[in-house]
Amino acid sequence: MDFTWDVDQQAFRATVREFLATHLPPDWEAMAHGPGSPSQTAFSKKFCAGLAQAGLLVPHWPERWGGRDADAWTAFILAEEMWEAGEPRGGQYMNVNWIGPTLMRCGTEEQQQRYIPPMARGETLWCQGFSEPEAGSDLASLRTRAEKHGDEYRINGQKIWTSYAGDADTCFLLARTSPGRDGISIFLLPMDTPGITVRQIPSVIGEGDIHEVFFDDVPVPASAMLGEEGKGWSVVRTALSLERVGIPRFALASRMLHRAVDGLKKAGRFGHGAVEQAARARAACEAARFYSYSIVDQRRHGLTIGPEASVARYATVMAERLVGEFVVEQAPEALAGADPLLLAHHQRAIVAGIASGAAEIQLNLIATEFLGLPREPR
Repeated sequence: MDFTWDVDQQAFRATVREFLATHLPPDWEAMAHGPGSPSQTAFSKKFCAGLAQAGLLVPHWPERWGGRDADAWTAFILAEEMWEAGEPRGGQYMNVNWIGPTLMRCGTEEQQQRYIPPMARGETLWCQGFSEPEAGSDLASLRTRAEKHGDEYRINGQKIWTSYAGDADTCFLLARTSPGRDGISIFLLPMDTPGITVRQIPSVIGEGDIHEVFFDDVPVPASAMLGEEGKGWSVVRTALSLERVGIPRFALASRMLHRAVDGLKKAGRFGHGAVEQAARARAACEAARFYSYSIVDQRRHGLTIGPEASVARYATVMAERLVGEFVVEQAPEALAGADPLLLAHHQRAIVAGIASGAAEIQLNLIATEFLGLPREPR
């Protein structure tokens, strides 16, 4: 792999940075800690609309869908800069990274025309109906049911830990249409459909971005199904590979590590123990970056992404954790309100091992699918 950015890539990164410098408000550092807060959600809609007008929201999408056919590296440079700035796109990173591309691959013409243009304009927010009380990262065990009645399905069940459900326009919903892994189907479900109840879950990070969602005999037309009935698992695997590597959390973690170290140096507290701990955290950030880069390079060359996506995902989780632990142990005053951005990163790091697939599940996938280790007999 060539680790040198070419002239066009450097120019694109500079353009994104200039946009951020111009369009982030003076109080962004105080606002950035709330990825699901009302103020951040409202801001992200205006911000993403501005990105779209500047051609910076979906440059890696096909020109037909509002992009300019840029490669996978362009998408990742964009994501790196957004995350390093505190992710001002809010929940719309899901539209950009994986929901839109998944619809381009698997959606009908009607579904694509209905849902993709608003994403490209930065006008819409989605949520993903994956996790359930008895089926977290093990999606194959989900219980939400979709039973067919004539030309429509009736959905009953519950989702939990659903980010942005309170403000989302549409849900990328997984439901069971028959037993077994081959019985999972995907529905594109408007959140204002009768029978849907959303309840906010008090969050450990103090923001309102996670919810329970209940489905009580919710009517869904058959045309809302994405792909074939019972064939959702293969679509989900593709979508998750895009999601797990499309979030460069290591960029924000690395910036926050440097921020904490600078503060300790100014206070004369960057001693021997802190240096060692900072070095371990820095190494973890670089490892996560290079693992992610290797996946992006495979994607750019049209190669199928396999279990190595879980390796990159787990490396990023470890980077977040080690930076978070460094701040807790070496700069605890930041978590008491002395530095809003360091507090923001600590809050994000708490859930880093849960969002997009729990870290423990990723380790299981790495053991069985990447390393080929046998499962213990039960």
